[in-house]
Amino acid sequence: MWERGNVSMVEYRVATGEDMDLLMSSRLEMLRMVNGLPDDRAFDAELVRESRVYFAQGDHVTYLAMEEGQVIGCATLCYMSVMPTFSHPTGKRAHLMNVYTRESHRRQGIATRMVEMLIREAKGRGVTEISLDATEQGRLLYEKMGFAASEECMVLNLGN
Repeated sequence: MWERGNVSMVEYRVATGEDMDLLMSSRLEMLRMVNGLPDDRAFDAELVRESRVYFAQGDHVTYLAMEEGQVIGCATLCYMSVMPTFSHPTGKRAHLMNVYTRESHRRQGIATRMVEMLIREAKGRGVTEISLDATEQGRLLYEKMGFAASEECMVLNLGN
């Protein structure tokens, strides 16, 4: 799907296994930016390896926003199934991650467009809830799209 931006055309497409290098470079770029890390920051080998495994084998859909052969944005929806509940009778849920637009292309609706496409995809799969972890920068975008802060759950972090 192509859309005209300010100067050129933006192509939105679902990433495939052939896009592994694009997926990884955009993910690492996003992690650097979100965490305020320098461009030359090396990442833990386990993080890189497991990210590659997830992109190759995980239950997800990632949209890439492309301009002149370069990734200018990405967004991933990770699918999961949990035991059905009254409010989520299918047990199908999703978690939105990796929503990122290069600084030079922000405020043009690129992230909004990708998230809208992922929401449609999730509805088609019978998903009853999409969760996300928002940065301060992203919070307003998500609120405009109908996401609300939740006080439903608690989290136990078992990481290092």
